[in-house]
Amino acid sequence: MIDWSECSAVESVPGKMSGAWVLRGTRMPVQTIFENLEAGLSAKEITEVFDVTEDEVDAVIHFVARSLEKTPA
Repeated sequence: MIDWSECSAVESVPGKMSGAWVLRGTRMPVQTIFENLEAGLSAKEITEVFDVTEDEVDAVIHFVARSLEKTPA
């Protein structure tokens, strides 16, 4: 399980998007990033469809990658 509270690029605010983890200062759910990656969009394409930057998307992807490295097999 990923502990999103350790990722400085995201926030969860009660009453904002039902408390879902979103990119900080936006209403873009983290889940939407991964759903679109799974659907075949690139990080760049996600920034073109949604009002977010490549740096924001990359920060979330890199956080997950680092979190997975820490997870025991």
